[in-house]
Amino acid sequence: MEYELLAWPPDGPKLRLDHERFSYAGKFVMTNTGKAVARADDGRLVGAVAFNEDRTDGDVLWLRYVTVDRDRRGEGIGPALCRRVRDRALERGYDRLRIAVNNPYAYEALYRTGFVYTGETTGIAELILEYPTSTDEPRWDERDRYQAGLDEFRDRDLSEAEETFLRSRREAEPPALESGE
Repeated sequence: MEYELLAWPPDGPKLRLDHERFSYAGKFVMTNTGKAVARADDGRLVGAVAFNEDRTDGDVLWLRYVTVDRDRRGEGIGPALCRRVRDRALERGYDRLRIAVNNPYAYEALYRTGFVYTGETTGIAELILEYPTSTDEPRWDERDRYQAGLDEFRDRDLSEAEETFLRSRREAEPPALESGE
């Protein structure tokens, strides 16, 4: 797998993704977001992430859209892309990194990359996660914080697979951080 950061905002390239293989495909044609991609060994694009600075705080970078080829989901491609963008963003001096997630699978995957639930949601009911870049005291116990986010999803209309996933995480500790490639 090859990972590449293509550009930083506001000079991002257009990516034309097949809407049948990639969620949020239309969001990747915007050029005001930075982009990073994952390519299979044969050079085929299998994942992408778009990101940009917060409109009101240039020290905050938002990971906006993460998408992985439907046939390659569950292989860790999305979290690996997010780790790479996270690491480059920290090198560039961003104070905070944030992402909003709309399903328990993305929530768990981002937790594995070091993002934690803030207790906040967006106006469209996405949970906001943040990568802690300082040593500030946490607002609550890590297990309670993790479970609070899962509880947000438990109160929603979910698929049977999502409900099963959430049941398997009841009373669980936050997932271990992954550093792998």
